[in-house]
Amino acid sequence: MKKFLIYILLFTSTTLVAQQKYSHDSFLEIVKGEESAHAGKMTPNSLSATQGYDVKHYNCYWNVNPANNYISGHVTTTFVPVETTFDTLILDLTDALTVDSVIYHNLSLSFTHASDIITIPFTSSLQINIPDSVTVYYHGIPASSGFGSFIQDTHSGTPVIWTLSEPYGSSDWWPCKNGLTDKADSIDIFLNVPNAMTGASNGILIAETPNGSNKLFHWKHNYPIATYLICMAVTNYVKYSHYAPFAGDTLEIVNYVYPEDSTNAASQTNVIISMIQLYDTLFGIYPFQNEKYGHAQFGWGGGMEHQTMTFVSNFGFDLLAHELAHHWFGDKVTCGSWVDIWLNEGFATYLSGLCYEHLEPYYWMPFKQNEINYITSQSGGSVFCNDTTNISRLFSGRLTYAKGAMILHQLRWVIGDSAFYSAINNYLSDVTCAYEFATTADLKGHFESASGQNLTWYFNDWYTGEGFPTYNISWSQVSNSVYLQVDQVQSHPSVPFFELPIPVKLKNSTQDTIVRLNHTFSGETFLVNVPFTVDSVIFDPEWWIISNYNSISTGINEPEVSLGISVYPNPANDKINVRLNEVPVNTSSISVINMVGETIREIPVAEINESIDISKLASGFYFIKITAGDKVYAEKFMKL
Repeated sequence: MKKFLIYILLFTSTTLVAQQKYSHDSFLEIVKGEESAHAGKMTPNSLSATQGYDVKHYNCYWNVNPANNYISGHVTTTFVPVETTFDTLILDLTDALTVDSVIYHNLSLSFTHASDIITIPFTSSLQINIPDSVTVYYHGIPASSGFGSFIQDTHSGTPVIWTLSEPYGSSDWWPCKNGLTDKADSIDIFLNVPNAMTGASNGILIAETPNGSNKLFHWKHNYPIATYLICMAVTNYVKYSHYAPFAGDTLEIVNYVYPEDSTNAASQTNVIISMIQLYDTLFGIYPFQNEKYGHAQFGWGGGMEHQTMTFVSNFGFDLLAHELAHHWFGDKVTCGSWVDIWLNEGFATYLSGLCYEHLEPYYWMPFKQNEINYITSQSGGSVFCNDTTNISRLFSGRLTYAKGAMILHQLRWVIGDSAFYSAINNYLSDVTCAYEFATTADLKGHFESASGQNLTWYFNDWYTGEGFPTYNISWSQVSNSVYLQVDQVQSHPSVPFFELPIPVKLKNSTQDTIVRLNHTFSGETFLVNVPFTVDSVIFDPEWWIISNYNSISTGINEPEVSLGISVYPNPANDKINVRLNEVPVNTSSISVINMVGETIREIPVAEINESIDISKLASGFYFIKITAGDKVYAEKFMKL
């Protein structure tokens, strides 16, 4: 269990009930499962080599028997040259598989297959902007990394094969154009499988026909699709459907589940109807409404948002909401670079939270609280992914998922619900983004247009910047006037100050109000008129702000720093260093005090230039206090 202490304290009487629907552990299981499942091919082939053409269509014919770790078949790639001199087609395919032949206009072409790419030279340059096609016949045992992109396994003794290709794993099992630069306009997938098996894939099932001792499943998908979202899964699935009425139509939700789990699955998957209707209300109609939505059960933890056919390991509320959300954020609009993977995973995580807000509101507060506590459990880390070859960094639950989600939530507070939802809907419908690839700059532009604000400061602090703020609020009341002083320290030096509007609740036993303070510098003071006597001040009661270790104090007048006192590092975990430009000759004591003025530790003056151990202090704000005659000097620091 992680970061549950506060949650338990706040929800003591009903926590066990709540955890049946939501717990932070369920979120961590999704992240851990997805990290493991995606740990196949983590580095691309030479992406520059596969440029020069635009993929229009893939026609894939695959022979698959789950009893054998093996694939054979052929893939026809229809493409359009986009360069004036285009005389060589390059496709990605692992060297672990064998290319049998390459057919072009009914003739065999020479080719080379090395360094995980197929190089296919033509006898002359192809004409620009004219569609053409090449068919690659191949077979073999896809390479296994222990996780990988093509997995043979069993469930209750029955064999199963499934695929999972994010980020670069498609070429582990079929010849294609990898990367995030080109979506095929449509695909046809033919799965030739044993009679007792069912083949599940993208799009709609056109036909299921006998083929000797096998069955041939023909799936067709007529929407643009990124290579890594193309999938197949084969086993003895049980099939059932739900139907979601929305937007004047009805969408079929097809479920392919293991027979031994079918009863349990059917009792849980129907929640997807209300989720689709919610997302339709907030973000527009389901992006693939002319076809279907589907689930196919597979064996890794977490799930994978294969377009129109999500693969799931279980049927929990959080997982179903997360993977469905990807069909707007990840499938319809796909991150244009893996450095921006938060555009997929951050949005999906936040939308699962919105399902709690709108469908299961009891769990909305603990969702936000646990995400913020998780983000601030370490002092650094950016949403921008600075190492896309590192599986743990790429699929970081704390940064890519949780912080990606909560910088959206926090921005909703900054610009307001109307601008927030308008911006996202404009982003989803932007012709340069919809069914295409997008970057953080695209999303930022829509937030700026909808809000009328320049948000460079926000994305500098929260997307590329690291860390979070910690607030100390001192307050006092005279008549109807409440004075508040807001101090801030930052957990990471990449952001010198987090300029944010902050919510503060002023209350007594019968009355309360929430005020919005536009905090622009540390030590800023505010005067608020309140028509009642305040007995409590609460920072961010609804969990809008990514912050931690905050404190509230009353009647404390901080001593001014007239000496050049330096405390570093600040914040700190284990030790701090204190440096003084001058030590008054009449210095009588140096001590560490807490925010209510209690002395925690006395420090001999002779030891002031040595490191001070703070490892046993509780997290929060403290002062280094120097007493010299009748004067007191102090400098604040934060213990993480």
